[in-house]
Amino acid sequence: MAGMAAACSSGVMFRARELGSNGASLFQYRGLRTGENRKRGNPAPKCRKIKAMASTVSAPKRETDPKKRVVITGMGLVSVFGSDIDAFYNKLLEGESGISLIDRFDASKFPVQFAGQIRNFSSEGYIDGKNDRRLDDTWRYCLVGGKRALEDANLGTEVLEKMDKTKIGVLVGSGMGGISAFSAGVEALVQKGYKKITPFFIPYSITNMGSALLAIDTGLMGPNFSISTACATANYCFFSAANLIRIGEADIMVAGGTEAAITATGVSGFIACRALSQRNDEPHKASRPWDKNRDGFVMGEGSGVLIMESLESAMRRGANIIAEYLGGAITCDAHHMTDPRSDGLGVSSCITKSLQDAGVSPEEVNYVNAHATSTLAGDMAEFNAIKKVFKDTSELKMNGTKSMIGHGLGAAGGLEAIATIKAITTGWLHPTINQDNLESAVSIDTVPNVMKKHEVNVAISNSFGFGGHNSVVVFAPFTP
Repeated sequence: MAGMAAACSSGVMFRARELGSNGASLFQYRGLRTGENRKRGNPAPKCRKIKAMASTVSAPKRETDPKKRVVITGMGLVSVFGSDIDAFYNKLLEGESGISLIDRFDASKFPVQFAGQIRNFSSEGYIDGKNDRRLDDTWRYCLVGGKRALEDANLGTEVLEKMDKTKIGVLVGSGMGGISAFSAGVEALVQKGYKKITPFFIPYSITNMGSALLAIDTGLMGPNFSISTACATANYCFFSAANLIRIGEADIMVAGGTEAAITATGVSGFIACRALSQRNDEPHKASRPWDKNRDGFVMGEGSGVLIMESLESAMRRGANIIAEYLGGAITCDAHHMTDPRSDGLGVSSCITKSLQDAGVSPEEVNYVNAHATSTLAGDMAEFNAIKKVFKDTSELKMNGTKSMIGHGLGAAGGLEAIATIKAITTGWLHPTINQDNLESAVSIDTVPNVMKKHEVNVAISNSFGFGGHNSVVVFAPFTP
């Protein structure tokens, strides 16, 4: 097992010569505890009727222009299982839980005392000592994940010096920003007065700083900004980065998500939303997508970054192509701040649009890396949307990465994109653990508890967030 992911991770290698030339409403956290909410006397909000395109629209042909085809040439992450891609995926394949009791702060009096907390994180070789001590963990994870992705794509310092850096951009988002830096600044103001606030308070709190710091360290001068769409952040970044490449604004984009919200403030906030599982006696069994006994999500953290590159650029520099990004889509539920639409229209239309953008039909998709946060109604809302799009699910597999690493919020889509791509390159799907009492309506294979061999034809990865933000990205094996 130990070498399985490593042995199969290679993509396709091209050589240059081959070119030729807060309120009660929050109790409804995106599908959690809707029954409890109604008991409190608050009726479930009704969905407005919205006319939408029929999902039977014929998918266009796949992109063939090498300038517009987007391939994945590098991956980098920071996770509860470490910062090595193969080690990360092997842990997932083994069905190991990374959820444990929090020891970063005293959570002993909290109703939720566990999370997918990263321990023994090292930035050695990626961030200098002084900056490492100053930075919020959100940006430390971003820098390490981003630089490791660049290394994986053979875009080290010496190589980058010979390239047009104005055509290489960075788009790494965060749902929460530098929450530790912000909390420390507020604490200093309240306890000691404004003169004791560090000058780094604002810069290390704002959500764009991950992209900015990575560009400063690497000299990348192309498009540079951030997106913050809660738990859909990373997928929004992938979608936007790919489109920048397609319109010619960039040849290469460093894209993904980063988050480090396992702090007293972050955990307390989600407790106030009644969003989290309270299974303190069995933390490793708390995240259980589609299981009848699920009671909320488990917080996680980390970063997940992809190097997205035009096929033309990848071929020109002889890059190792790991997989191909075929397309994506973003939509909004336009319904409720935290509760999903009961009709699932926002999600199903997003899946349909992503397939149209990718140029594939629903029948070609045989793997879904689901958002699957382990919330009461949220899991089933997503499942119903999937069933609406995919009529024949006999060959379809779906799994929930969060069952093992928790919900990485803005980083979730990044980590799950990497898990999706590793499924493509290894031919193995990781299990959804804690599948002990599956919802009877769930008729799709969730890869329960044990990994499965599965040749992925086309895969989608779903991410949804507060505000009704929906996102779907589509990946496939690369074929010339």
